Amino acid sequence: MIAPLPTDSPRVLIVDDESGILESLRILLKTEGFTPIMAQGGRQGIERLPDQRPDIVLTDVRMPDVSGVQVLSTARQVDPDVPVILMTAQATLQSAMQAVNEGAFYYIQKPFRNDELIAILRRAAQHRRLRVENHGLAPEIKPRDRTTSGRPIGRSKSWSEVLRMAEMVAPTDSTVLITGESGTGKEVIARYIHELSTRGEHSFLSINCGALPESLLESELFGHVKGSFTGAVKDKTGLFAAADHGTFFLDEIGETTPSTQVKLLRVLQQREVIPVGATESVAVNTRVLAATNRDLEDEIKRGSFRADLFYRLNVIAVHLPPLRQRAEDIPLLAESFLARSAQLRGEQPKEMADETLDAMMAYAWPGNVRELENALERAAILSNGDTIRADALPERVTARRAEPLVSERAPVTPTLEAIERAYIQWVLQNEGGNKSRAADMLGIDPSTLYRKLARYGDG
Repeated sequence: MIAPLPTDSPRVLIVDDESGILESLRILLKTEGFTPIMAQGGRQGIERLPDQRPDIVLTDVRMPDVSGVQVLSTARQVDPDVPVILMTAQATLQSAMQAVNEGAFYYIQKPFRNDELIAILRRAAQHRRLRVENHGLAPEIKPRDRTTSGRPIGRSKSWSEVLRMAEMVAPTDSTVLITGESGTGKEVIARYIHELSTRGEHSFLSINCGALPESLLESELFGHVKGSFTGAVKDKTGLFAAADHGTFFLDEIGETTPSTQVKLLRVLQQREVIPVGATESVAVNTRVLAATNRDLEDEIKRGSFRADLFYRLNVIAVHLPPLRQRAEDIPLLAESFLARSAQLRGEQPKEMADETLDAMMAYAWPGNVRELENALERAAILSNGDTIRADALPERVTARRAEPLVSERAPVTPTLEAIERAYIQWVLQNEGGNKSRAADMLGIDPSTLYRKLARYGDG
């Protein structure tokens, strides 16, 4: 069973036999917003896995008592979804391949830069959140069930359009490119498309293209044959072949190198792969879904992404709106998150005070649905009683700009925005601060009013 992810401070089990390295990593991770858990050596690391249930494991490879590969293997047994990052001063392709074959999330060579390690840890935390989201929020429907009971949550116009498009393309075998900001739920939509498709009874496999160096990524994608390089002690089936008759989801496709892009283009054109070191191709019957938070057309102009691959991927485009553009879905999402969080803790779901919902509706949510979920889990844990008050939300959610409507430098002729703001405040005052009635008087949706107030800093 996957363990719940802490809201703002992912728990990282650090395993190393050198106390100086442990202490320096503890300080670095704590400074960067992680919760470090220390283990002096591999044996102690293994002992702490079942009780601590970390969200990420960061372990040295070479330790005198128990190796990091053994820590990795045990961690995967305790929690198959936990990302494990291996550190070593003696990196070789052979050891890297062994680590990846064992299921390592990343393999980093000492000495490393602090910013490099933190970037990898943040990608691992994002990966962990996605696994939590997919275990708890992915639509639990039968492969051929076409009812709407398991649809991803949301009733806003923009989200309903996303679901309508997903449901239209699901029965086809067309390649789909899913775009949107980080945290908008791209893998949730990819799984929804798969589960509604004729391939829904077969495998859904995914890979984060930005999580592995090029050589390891290509081995994972296409497979390799025994003896093709040092460490290739047996044939390995790539994920394209493993997803035969199913769906393969390429997340962060914009992170791939030009060399990998050429090989991906061949797969899409020829429907076959050539394992690393092989001379013959292997036919694959796999539907490809891809996702990115980058603007690939801009990447094409910069020369970092192939135009021909983009056109192969972009057969059907599904763009996910950021949460700030579908604020009316926040109450539904919040209710679902609170119910699931309470279930994991064995408690009854807590309710939100009006002030809490007001603050959430007015906030822009740059981290999108993922940030909303984390903020609510934090608020539920910190709130005493049955009601979540606004002060339990992160400060960034409740903070507001204090900008006067009229200043000494205001233009003689007020701007249209200033007039609109003043009129909204006048209507709100006449309605006693009731935003629902004010929205009715203004002839706009409440969500539109919340966004305007957030923009003005009057939420």
